[in-house]
Amino acid sequence: MIEAYILIQTRAGTALDVAAAVSAVPGVQRARAVTGPYDVIAQAEGETVDDLGRLVFARIQKVEGILRTLTCPVVQLSSQRLMDQA
Repeated sequence: MIEAYILIQTRAGTALDVAAAVSAVPGVQRARAVTGPYDVIAQAEGETVDDLGRLVFARIQKVEGILRTLTCPVVQLSSQRLMDQA
């Protein structure tokens, strides 16, 4: 399973509606309106990187009010593995 955070910029005044709409997309665990350079942050997952890409391109980016997205895949490395590589 591939997990990612999707940073979303929206049109002014649409962040709450976008967060609600994105939350309803299958594959999205949660979406919250936030402050800062991005207006919404969503947490999503897919079976593969391709599935995650399809989720973002085919479903999330089609939500009304979204201007731009940035997908940040989660990297999980064990602390022992990091120590072994040091």
